[in-house]
Amino acid sequence: MTSIYLGVIMNLLIGQIPFVTHPIVHIGNMISFFESKLYDSNVDKKSSGLILLILVSVISFIVPYMILYVFASASYYLVFFANALFVLEILAIKGLKDEPLKVYRALKDNDIEKARFELSMLVTRDTSNLDKDQIIMSVIETIAENIVDGITSPLFYIFLGGAPLGFFYKSVNTLDSMVGYKNDRYSDFGYYSAKFDDILNYIPARITSGFIIIAAFLLKYDYKEAIKTLKRDKRKSESPNSGYSEAPVAGALNVCFGGKLKYFDKEVEKPMIGSKKEFDLEKIIGAIDIMYMTSFIALGFYSFVVYILR
Repeated sequence: MTSIYLGVIMNLLIGQIPFVTHPIVHIGNMISFFESKLYDSNVDKKSSGLILLILVSVISFIVPYMILYVFASASYYLVFFANALFVLEILAIKGLKDEPLKVYRALKDNDIEKARFELSMLVTRDTSNLDKDQIIMSVIETIAENIVDGITSPLFYIFLGGAPLGFFYKSVNTLDSMVGYKNDRYSDFGYYSAKFDDILNYIPARITSGFIIIAAFLLKYDYKEAIKTLKRDKRKSESPNSGYSEAPVAGALNVCFGGKLKYFDKEVEKPMIGSKKEFDLEKIIGAIDIMYMTSFIALGFYSFVVYILR
């Protein structure tokens, strides 16, 4: 477990390894390569999408596993630091602070156009006409949603099966973000990727809701509203899992997510999560604080469970 802690600490300090192509970029390139070979094949779209899922996830597990296996035969210290570097690359703790802070600083400088641009780097929605409140809402919402995808779920699988299983999870998560859309191209082809991502996030998302409430309590945010909002709104999201992190964050910060938004030139009415609309700029900092505290709570909880099981 010590190498996991080292990886978390390095992620907190440097975010990602500088001047090195991120492994998720390689996974994305692999997905694009296999998609180009499978999408127009003679196999039906759902089956070819299943083949894509199997190929990408298995390769994403085997490659880091073999690297660690080879390193382990050479030196304990080599495999120790390699595993820590893998953990560093899998997690997104510092990234979930640095990128939202770019939007925060732009709004602080009253530069709405820059804020919209920086937000467009974080979300898939059209940001070109969002007002200040909608920008703040979108930043907090993406932090809340990515607490699971970027931190607590990867950590869950890292503690369960080391860095290789962490990369396995991230490959499925990346597949979902690339082919898991409900549109003409991907509704069948990305079906299994989207469903498997939901399955992998099912337990971590529900545990994370508790972590967020504890974090809100420790940080003196509105933890009672977080509990209330979680009970009421956890199933409102289209995703079966994202509401479990979005709802308690919205409650803790007295904000709401949803409403009429634009995605790929199409207006979508998203269900409202949360009941209050106190969109103060400093709520972005509050969301980052909750994200950090939730990360530490998850790290402590998973460590305790592993210790007890051993």
